[in-house]
Amino acid sequence: MTLALRLAANGRGTASPNPMVGALVVRQDRIVGKGFHLRPGQPHAEILALGRAGTNALGATLYVTLEPCCHRNKRTPPCVPAIVQAGIRRVVIAMKDPNPLVKGKGARALSRAGLSVTMNVARREAEELNRAYCYWVARGRPYVILKSGITLDGQIATVSGESRWITSPASREEVHRLRAEVDAVLVGVGTVAADNPSLTARIGTQLNRLAPRQPLRIVVDSTLRIPLNAKILSAQGESKTLVATTRAASAARLRALQKKGIETILLPSIDKRVSLAALFAVLGRRGIASVLVEGGSELNASMLKAKLVNRVRLYLAPLLLGGQNAKGVIGGKSPAKLAQAMKLKDVCIRSVGGDIVVEGGL
Repeated sequence: MTLALRLAANGRGTASPNPMVGALVVRQDRIVGKGFHLRPGQPHAEILALGRAGTNALGATLYVTLEPCCHRNKRTPPCVPAIVQAGIRRVVIAMKDPNPLVKGKGARALSRAGLSVTMNVARREAEELNRAYCYWVARGRPYVILKSGITLDGQIATVSGESRWITSPASREEVHRLRAEVDAVLVGVGTVAADNPSLTARIGTQLNRLAPRQPLRIVVDSTLRIPLNAKILSAQGESKTLVATTRAASAARLRALQKKGIETILLPSIDKRVSLAALFAVLGRRGIASVLVEGGSELNASMLKAKLVNRVRLYLAPLLLGGQNAKGVIGGKSPAKLAQAMKLKDVCIRSVGGDIVVEGGL
């Protein structure tokens, strides 16, 4: 199953909003077929593994990281009939599929067909691999990672707004890999105005080449004050941009963005700001299963206040800015008591380049 999980990880960044799945066909202690799901609309891992096994699948064991599907409400045929028809004798499954269309039905169908079914082998590892998929299926909104590069004293920029570059080249390279793995990257208009980022995922030692897969770039801008010459509005053929705004935006600005090929969505406002809950509900319905937040302190504070953040990843550079007027990683008002502080769970700490990465769930 460990090898099947490694196979499944090959679909990272491409399989979404489908889950990452790996499968192995084993006969007489020998792997005779293997496969992983690459992207929506392409064959599932089980089908690929069975196809490569051919007649060797007869009487063999299928190891698969997610419960095989049994429904037809999708672009590809269900896997359960193919498994049965191939003559598989035993199926070992890492985790149940949380999709209500499957959720135990695939395993039961295999059992009814006379196959031996073993569940929950390396379940925790499989659930961790598909953490975003499971959350999206259960909640109907994307799994959110809030990422920021900060100094040791928690600042993301100087008083003048300078922030490039706080973290090391190694940390920036890792963030670009993370961008290529998520479905969307989210910033506020303040970050666009201050830093003019492209927010593309890039590869190479100089980060000068576009990654094969690009995230949807999302800008939260309640009044459409985004500069029309911003990098994030260019090269839509390479990476798409979505601007979330409210009815406070002028019709002329809406037309200007649409003329540039930028998709805009009008959302309800809360305290004159875009309702983040409404935005994430829309993203969930569109099949956006994971979002990386790379905003400034105010957007970070708003996301945390709305309880929309699932995981925090902070890159701490060995720098000290000091001062009361530098820009902290979380804006807004501080709680009056330490007991009100947000606590990270399952914290892991590691080093990247000369930086320290602190990561945990909320």
